[in-house]
Order: sequence, then C-alpha cells, then structure tokens
Amino acid sequence: MTDGDDRIARIARIWRGRTVPEKADAYADYLLEVGVRPLAKKALGAQMFREDRDTESEFVTISYWESVEAMSRFAGPDPRKIHHLERDAEFLIELPEAVQVLEIVLDRSSDGE
Repeated sequence: MTDGDDRIARIARIWRGRTVPEKADAYADYLLEVGVRPLAKKALGAQMFREDRDTESEFVTISYWESVEAMSRFAGPDPRKIHHLERDAEFLIELPEAVQVLEIVLDRSSDGE
C-alpha cells in the first residue's frame, strides 16, 4: 500500500472497539469523521470495518505506516497506546486498552507479484 510517493507500508496499526446496536450508526459516523479521516491524512492509508451482530457492533480501523518511527510521530512514543476519542466512553461498551501493531510480511499490492 502506497500513498503515491513510493513509500511502502511495512506496519499495520489495528484498533478494535464495540458498541451496542442502537448506537452503532451514530458511532460509525463519529468514528469516521473524528477518528479515521484525520488518521488517513497522516498514515499511508487507513481502513474502517464494521461487523453488526445481535448484541453488539464491532468496529476495526487499520492504518498503514512505513515504519514504527513514522507511526510513533503520529501516535506518540508508545504506538500501542490508545488515544481515545473524546466521545468513545459514551459510545463504546468498554474502552480498549491497546492497539495491535503488526509487521506487514506480504503486501501483494506493493510487492509486484
């Protein structure tokens, strides 16, 4: 995954949160506007996912970074630390304690295969 200037995503930062079904649409709008769109301006790329279940809706955001150092410039010295959005406590069933940071081992969109 690149952003047009040939930087290659080597790190994925994954956040997960859950809300009750009656708040899911409002949270989706909020998360997109306040969380994901600003994130996408800093990262090489970002995605937002939603899964609706009977008793909850789960949201997952994944941002892509060229290095842990680049991600740390956005997220702070501990890139696994969560920076909750102002209204997360109002929407989420529980506040996540950390994000997952993974090394991208294979990315078919950028490896030329």
